[in-house]
Amino acid sequence: MSGKQFFIDRYRKLGWEYRKPKLKQAIRFNTANIMPAAALQRLRELGLQVEKIPFLDNGYWVEKAKFSAGATSEYLLGLYSIQEAAAQIPVSLFTELEAKSVLDACAAPGGKTTQLADLMNNKGVIVALDIDRKRLTALSNHLERCRVKNTVVYELDAREVSQLGMKFNRILLDMPCSGNFATDDKWFQRRTIRDVERNARLQREILAETVKVLDDEGEIIYSTCSLEPEEDEININWAVRHLNLKVEQTESYGQEGLTNVFGQSLDPSISNCRRIWPEQTQGFFVCRLAKGGCA
Repeated sequence: MSGKQFFIDRYRKLGWEYRKPKLKQAIRFNTANIMPAAALQRLRELGLQVEKIPFLDNGYWVEKAKFSAGATSEYLLGLYSIQEAAAQIPVSLFTELEAKSVLDACAAPGGKTTQLADLMNNKGVIVALDIDRKRLTALSNHLERCRVKNTVVYELDAREVSQLGMKFNRILLDMPCSGNFATDDKWFQRRTIRDVERNARLQREILAETVKVLDDEGEIIYSTCSLEPEEDEININWAVRHLNLKVEQTESYGQEGLTNVFGQSLDPSISNCRRIWPEQTQGFFVCRLAKGGCA
């Protein structure tokens, strides 16, 4: 089961009509290094025109540029990062970060890790994991460029995080996933439902392990850039039923999570998740979890 029409029919059954979005490049100011007003002034002087993204605190659309946004001294100095708009949402959903212990379980290439450090004002500690050594190099480069001081990087599978012998106040699970067509023109040719099911199993394994290292008052942000409910609402429904987790209400961009998927009724709390269909941004799914479910 694969092919463009197969997935388009699935999206229609989920309540969305397929259309190819025209994505804008987005940047995020690193406010630990510069205040937004000063950053905006510097960008105007360079001839880089940006517009505030209404659902983000420090995110801006790149409206007009005579050069690449990644080719400025301001970028190299870590004054801003290039980060897709929807990808900036997950970290913003934590209720509090400063002075916390944070696990970034699938961290590379590091956009969200630097965002975490920025919101933490380089205080507390971030433990960033990934299993791909090449991607860890990109992560380390991002941390250095953005002048991050509170992060320790491990080459470690998130499914083995208990080995660290630590507990965390906050856990970011930006999961390895199937992605979506908005940023990959060949996505429909590459992906099958078997890929989706395999990724969903991996995500459940990561969830089951990382919840062991979450402290009792902690929070998990779960996110994917997949549109497939097996990796999104259905996985969160499984977490509610089997991992003693609850879905907390969030105010964020996007639509409510689906509570009926292909005739399967899910826990009503799944509506607290946010499903972002590709429009101005790429597709995304995100929710905030805490201990205290019905297991």
